[in-house]
Amino acid sequence: MPDRPFDIPMTRMGSGTAWLPDASAMRAWHFTARRWMLMVHGDAFLQYDYQDGPRGDDQLGSINWAMLMAMRPLAGGTLHLHGMASAEPLTVGKRGYPLLLQSGETYQGEALHDRQHPHDLFMELSLMYERPISSQLGAVVYAAPVGEPGIGPVAYMHRPSALNDPFAPLSHHWTDATHITYGVLTGGIFSRTLKLEGTLFNGREPDEDRYDFDFDPLDSYGVRLSATPTTHWALAASYGFLNEPEARHPDDDQRRVGASVLHTAPLGDGGEWASAMVYGANKHVAGDGSGSEPWQHSVILESNLQLDRSNTVYGRLEYVRKSSEDLMIPGVEDQPYDIGSLSLGYVRELAWWTGATIGLGARGGISLVPAALEGAYGSRTPAGFAVFLRVRPTLLAGAHVMDADMHMDHR
Repeated sequence: MPDRPFDIPMTRMGSGTAWLPDASAMRAWHFTARRWMLMVHGDAFLQYDYQDGPRGDDQLGSINWAMLMAMRPLAGGTLHLHGMASAEPLTVGKRGYPLLLQSGETYQGEALHDRQHPHDLFMELSLMYERPISSQLGAVVYAAPVGEPGIGPVAYMHRPSALNDPFAPLSHHWTDATHITYGVLTGGIFSRTLKLEGTLFNGREPDEDRYDFDFDPLDSYGVRLSATPTTHWALAASYGFLNEPEARHPDDDQRRVGASVLHTAPLGDGGEWASAMVYGANKHVAGDGSGSEPWQHSVILESNLQLDRSNTVYGRLEYVRKSSEDLMIPGVEDQPYDIGSLSLGYVRELAWWTGATIGLGARGGISLVPAALEGAYGSRTPAGFAVFLRVRPTLLAGAHVMDADMHMDHR
């Protein structure tokens, strides 16, 4: 592994420039080419997804992504090149996959609802350079035609606490939807345990053409403070201003605040327990200055308990405030409504082959909606389930923090 400033381990790398706990496992294929160290990450779920009720649907599809990371020493620091892609525009289609009470982005000019939009083909194309500038302080620069600005938590597909859940959180557009942004420039300073970042980016959501590049001016901004007080914890808080993010409200801006607490610890022989608490809130502001809406809040509690080499259970509990306009429910007063969701799942690893693991899993979810929305969903507790096969790289030997480091605090 290339040396990083202050011996920060590779396992701390989350999505974009966000930090994970040092004790997090890393799953990848590992190669070397002269001075370059290459890693391939990814997940592929082949799932049958069934969502019940009048707004439900079912689908056989695949949720997937793959990432290539290339790193090498350069001029006293470390250069990182990241490329990430997804075949979801083909494997779940332009409308995405069914997911009750989900919202965000558009399809054929209308707001998507009760479905999760597909990821774009190009999820990340980025360059990051980090270098110490003194014995205790370093600087980092991140530039990306496609990447993640320095706001929000680690994106859900990269959080160890959401490792085996194929579905996006219902509060995705309240917390981490900016993980695919077409134009990002971030700079920051960091020590062994703290990092402060400022970021400029294109705040507009990707359009319905999932194969192109949606470049626009870098007219949005944000700031994030991150901390890793021990090897097991990673904390972050951020603020962002998004200029005209939503295609259906092209003249409105958005303010977003977020905070996250991530915890990871090894468990027994080959196990791991990773949990997260993620808070996010949006405030819509009219671009002409005529007024703003109240803050809409969300909270995610999620956990992934890998009991041993073969068995994992996971769960997610969510609260989010969504309006009837978000969910495209006609005839209901347009105001924010309190929505809840509980999902639980299990994965059994079936086989290991040439550095990959194949798992068979299931996920069940039940949502809680207020009485005002019961007519639209046919119940106050609409439900859904999914069964899936999942393929991913196995744990990368040597990329873990050494056991002694996991159980000691070197700060």
